[in-house]
Amino acid sequence: MTHEYVGNLHLHTPYSDGHVRHEDIAKAAIRAGLDFIVTTDHNIWVGGIDGYRTMGKKRLLLLAGEEVHDQSRNPQKNHLLIYETGNELATYAKDPQNLIDEVNTSGGMAFIAHPVDPEAPAFKEPDLSWVTWDIDGYTGLEIWNFMSEFKSLLKSFPKALYYAYKPDQIATGPFEEALAKWDSLLIKGKRVVAIGGADAHAFPIRIGPLRRTLFPFDFHFRTVNTHILLDEQLSGNADTDRKRIFQAIRRGHCFVGYDLPASTRGFRFIGVGNQGQVMMGDTLRSEFGATLQIKLPLRTSIRLIRNGEEISHWDNTEVAVYTAQDPGAYRVEAFIPYKGKLRGWIYSNPIYVQ
Repeated sequence: MTHEYVGNLHLHTPYSDGHVRHEDIAKAAIRAGLDFIVTTDHNIWVGGIDGYRTMGKKRLLLLAGEEVHDQSRNPQKNHLLIYETGNELATYAKDPQNLIDEVNTSGGMAFIAHPVDPEAPAFKEPDLSWVTWDIDGYTGLEIWNFMSEFKSLLKSFPKALYYAYKPDQIATGPFEEALAKWDSLLIKGKRVVAIGGADAHAFPIRIGPLRRTLFPFDFHFRTVNTHILLDEQLSGNADTDRKRIFQAIRRGHCFVGYDLPASTRGFRFIGVGNQGQVMMGDTLRSEFGATLQIKLPLRTSIRLIRNGEEISHWDNTEVAVYTAQDPGAYRVEAFIPYKGKLRGWIYSNPIYVQ
């Protein structure tokens, strides 16, 4: 039996540029129905916070990671999300490859944060995209970052004010450039795990007499999340469960879900061949072709992508089946109508057919 857990892998606290304490963030995550969160403060690893938090009968696993970048670089680029190292690595920020090597030496995982992060000139916000691609050894990409998408919409003050008060109008899906980069890496044979995150800060803003928190955590945790799939239930032991969560992410046993329009819990993408059944992130070896099976939590539209190209499309369905005759990296995108637009809803990790 497969067990699904939902978490957010990118958020900030007052240890860097966030504005809400760990314990209050945990409460917001519990209210939003999350199972785990990982704090990723800029250039600081905050030790001693890992563990379960409870509220009534509900519990949440709070974990610490880090977001590292070279603060002396001008312009700022190359933000790296780091998990499961258990030590501070910001001193290696100047050389991205050296930083990734140190992450791997520490037994951790490195994810390129917001690989596409366009500038917002109207608010003097610089482009923070990843630019150093002659690297290797990282685990994956953050293909969907909610705050980067918001930033891309800041064309003017009225626009900013509109989205600050109508945040449910922001998200439409990962940037096409980010998906294209991911696909280009998959085509080269690289195993690159996709995750998504809120990049939550809960910024307090003041505009004349207006006072507002820009995207409270209660809202953020209902938007772009990473769903993981485990063979066993979480045990309640923080150390054991931390290892299980990150092992699932490392293996690509996860998908990115935009949970605001409707919960993406229950999505499944499996492959069946003559050697058995696999899930997202796994390799399916089959002499006679493979059957790919897609199941959604509700009826909507689905795209099946192979090596960056759409090979099949279904509308108004909960279930789809495809016979894969050709090798490649197969992944799923699902879309849902919400607030007057067709929006990205689910982005799976690939099944690798050989």
